[in-house]
Amino acid sequence: GVKRLPVVDAESKLQGIVSRGDLLKVFLRSDLDIEEEVRRTVVSYLFPGDSGIHVRVDEGVVTLSGQLRDTALIPVAARLTRAVEGVVDVECHFRGVGRDEAVRAA
Repeated sequence: GVKRLPVVDAESKLQGIVSRGDLLKVFLRSDLDIEEEVRRTVVSYLFPGDSGIHVRVDEGVVTLSGQLRDTALIPVAARLTRAVEGVVDVECHFRGVGRDEAVRAA
């Protein structure tokens, strides 16, 4: 019967209220829906024409991978992906073009 819960910090100060809907909405979208939205709103926007970017979603966790010319866009891609409704977490596993080492950001 609980509909809302307070969210408090370490000093027990109220930081906000979380509703049952807030907690459950993450489960209302399929991984396929999330993947499609990430491709449409993040990948196609940040990396137009770059078909080397891969998106995989497993239980709301999005993994972005592939080869990038501009690795400075990795934090932007992660932030925009986190904003997609239903995303639980984001992992980035990219390779910079012409680099031997992998570029990772979580």
